[in-house]
Amino acid sequence: MGTLILTGGTLRSRRVSAPSGRAVRPTPARVKEALFSILAPRIPDARVLDLFAGSGALGFEALSRGAAHVTFVESHRPTALVLERTARDLAVVDRSRIIVALAERAIARLAGPFDVIFADPPYAQPFPADVFAALQARGVLAAHALIVYEHSAALAAPADPRFEVVRTERYGAVALAFLRAAA
Repeated sequence: MGTLILTGGTLRSRRVSAPSGRAVRPTPARVKEALFSILAPRIPDARVLDLFAGSGALGFEALSRGAAHVTFVESHRPTALVLERTARDLAVVDRSRIIVALAERAIARLAGPFDVIFADPPYAQPFPADVFAALQARGVLAAHALIVYEHSAALAAPADPRFEVVRTERYGAVALAFLRAAA
């Protein structure tokens, strides 16, 4: 098991456990720092959804930087147990919720609205358009919600008429697409 370090906020320099193996591919540190620099004005008091959470590094970073609450969705039970232990170790259990389910199935159990949604599915999976549309249909996206979709830089930004890409960034092999529900 590896560890990742939180880079900012009240939990700065604290460690987040990252399960070993190919089931989890943490966001590289420089990408995470750039992402939170972009999101800085949105994070304080935000309600955050961390889909395909893996190590939960993005969600825990958001909590460290002032997010009011983070809901983590992780389908791999052993990885979700590591998330639970990390939430206890960081003393953020009261500001977090962990749902062990596939993203598609977790939607029915979500209590939004969410201001920021992190979506970092395995790169081999296609763009989760149906998951994002289901979030929108269920009404758990805040009116100003921003979805941050991490994907392989070898792929173009997603094209879905239900969502507009408002910004893209590339960092080596990693790309970020910032999406909003289309008007």
